[in-house]
Amino acid sequence: MTTYVALLRGINVGGKKRVPMQTLRELLSGMGCGSVRTHLNSGNAVFTHPGTDPDELTRELERAIERELGFAVTCMVRDADDIRRVVDADPFAGREVDPARYVVTFLAGPADAEAVAGVDAAAYAPEEFVLAGRELYAYYADGIRDAKLTKVLTERRLGTAGTGRNWNTVTKLAAMAQETQQTEEPAAAGE
Repeated sequence: MTTYVALLRGINVGGKKRVPMQTLRELLSGMGCGSVRTHLNSGNAVFTHPGTDPDELTRELERAIERELGFAVTCMVRDADDIRRVVDADPFAGREVDPARYVVTFLAGPADAEAVAGVDAAAYAPEEFVLAGRELYAYYADGIRDAKLTKVLTERRLGTAGTGRNWNTVTKLAAMAQETQQTEEPAAAGE
């Protein structure tokens, strides 16, 4: 069994696209997932599954949500090791940053690195960003609400869909995934 983290984009915001976490847990269980847990009400789940293709799990979850709830939701599914890599690769490590203003955007695919390279980072200071693989790390020193980078680092510019989570949520999901891995590995070894 592999441990995964699912991140749903744009749900439970302003009364639109309501996905109760109980429903999300039931959908994942119906897909053959085990040890399903959710975090917060914004579409974060940790679970195990015998499959080894996170992209296939993403498509299956998106189909299940649309079939059950009648609307499309973009999902990102990453395995526990990938989430740990995101935390370990923290480009702001060793600096004093407010984790509530530090956001990782998980991308559905690779970003258009050339388009992002054209962004003059100095023009947006004290906001900062680092594109690393399928993640965009951004620190909004003065808060995200009026951040200028959010208007520049759009899905159109990136060339792919994404969903953001603040650093508190990212590290919590990594810890939950690690706990699930540690619980599941001894159980699998005893089978």
